Amino acid sequence: MLQETAFEKTKAQVKPLTGADLLLQALEKENVEFIFGYPGGAVLPIYDKIYDSKIFHVLPRHEQGGIHAAEGYARISGKPGVVIATSGPGATNIVTGLADAMMDSLPLVVFTGQVATSVIGTDAFQEADILGITTPITKYNCQVRNLEDIPRIIKEAFYIATSGRPGPVLIDFPKDIAATISSVPDEKEVDLPGYQPTTQPNYLQIRKLTEAVSAAKKPVILAGAGVNFAKASAELLEYAEQQQIPVVHTLLGLGGFPADNKLFVGMGGMHGCYAANMALYESDLLINVGARFDDRLTGNLAHFAPNAVKAHIDIDPAEIGKIIPTKIPIVADAKEALSMLIKQKGLHSEHRDWLEKIENWKNEYPYYYKESNLLKPQQVLELLFEKTKGEAIVTTDVGQHQMWAAQYYQFKESNRWVTSGGLGTMGFGLPSSIGAQLADPKATVLAISGDGGFQMCSQELALIRELNLPIKIIIFNNQALGMVRQWQEFFYESRFSHSKESFQPSFVALAEAYGIKGYQISSAKEAASILDEVLAVREPVLLDFRIDPNENVYPMIAPGKGLHEMVGMKP
Repeated sequence: MLQETAFEKTKAQVKPLTGADLLLQALEKENVEFIFGYPGGAVLPIYDKIYDSKIFHVLPRHEQGGIHAAEGYARISGKPGVVIATSGPGATNIVTGLADAMMDSLPLVVFTGQVATSVIGTDAFQEADILGITTPITKYNCQVRNLEDIPRIIKEAFYIATSGRPGPVLIDFPKDIAATISSVPDEKEVDLPGYQPTTQPNYLQIRKLTEAVSAAKKPVILAGAGVNFAKASAELLEYAEQQQIPVVHTLLGLGGFPADNKLFVGMGGMHGCYAANMALYESDLLINVGARFDDRLTGNLAHFAPNAVKAHIDIDPAEIGKIIPTKIPIVADAKEALSMLIKQKGLHSEHRDWLEKIENWKNEYPYYYKESNLLKPQQVLELLFEKTKGEAIVTTDVGQHQMWAAQYYQFKESNRWVTSGGLGTMGFGLPSSIGAQLADPKATVLAISGDGGFQMCSQELALIRELNLPIKIIIFNNQALGMVRQWQEFFYESRFSHSKESFQPSFVALAEAYGIKGYQISSAKEAASILDEVLAVREPVLLDFRIDPNENVYPMIAPGKGLHEMVGMKP
């Protein structure tokens, strides 16, 4: 027998790699910390490799819970959330999360299993055309058909998800591709000539805006989530103070400018404060930094800042001029644009009267509520803010509690606020708090939900207990779908069609079934003492606040009305 050569010995020692191996290797090279995934038949080859992976796998109790957790992780960490779901129903169960992330510009890299390539298109067991389903709600999607493409596709996916305007990317992985043995492909750099986001602002447009600021008497900055994504909070603060321009926030932008700064006006829009909406309405120069001009912000477009010159700074050129005609468009990263504006050091006009008028609005028409013997949700939020010193991460579901949280929890820094804005997804609050807590293990995380939204995702209590995450689960329990009930009261003659719950489980008993301590609270005094107790412990706790069932969110702008046509400013 011929002596075995050194080359043959080395070759024999090399373990053959499958498509799943290449996937896990690529994720490790991207420094992925967590995989939020749920196993199933089409992804078993991938899960067999996850068994030996160094990446921590987070097992939600529903795929939608998994992708919302990944969204919370992405929002707080700034890194892409990684999700795995099996084919068919596993893939379709994440569709809501993809749409949510697309609307709110959250970076996700999502892998769906798919049936074997030989049976794609035959209506095989658990087959779904997930590429066709998700094309409108992903930044990019593709299906792996060649093993050698896997490292390149994954590198490109992470680049696309996180660059420019962030968003979700989906990669469909046929089962046979994941199981097939391959040689190690050559490493390739990302080369996407058709995808080149503009990050640097046009200098001439920056000069135009500088000159407009110098001429303005009533300027306002409208700051959106783009400020947070660009890590531009410090630049926004410096620029606003340099030019003495008041700042209004969108719902998703909260925290991008400190709420305790004298130039902060408040949140604008349908349930924004009077001062913020009137500042937008009366402004003569509106500088939008990283916001979408969403309909819930603008109200009737005919009455939105009707006398203002509009400037819009956005990383996504598709947003500029889409809703509001824009005189000074600036396609750029918010941090880069604000930095260039700061360097211009333009001489601003005298804004003292304008700032004084806004301050008077703030003092005359603050948020308010009528105290009574019933527990008010606003009282709970004031207590939460006081006892956490405004430093907690707050996640919410969607509805009345979301608006109260935005109004009464005064965010002082960015990446402390996690909510579903554009899509308005019930069931988002609890699972997103899981991802937020994993992203910042030392933080106090408040997962605020209504009783309706909580019941859409309560199974994730199992994951919270399993990982012993010290999340404080806050339920604003008015035994109704509160915002639906409010709209029915206002616009449908109080015909409460299926908005009030005739049966409700004991949330305390449910929590305890999952091994989580629960409390039911019905008074402000009780709330204060129990919050002191539960915020002092690093373990999960559920708090069922029995709030006034008839409490409404004010102020409010009715559909079709302008920002100046708010109702409910004063008792």
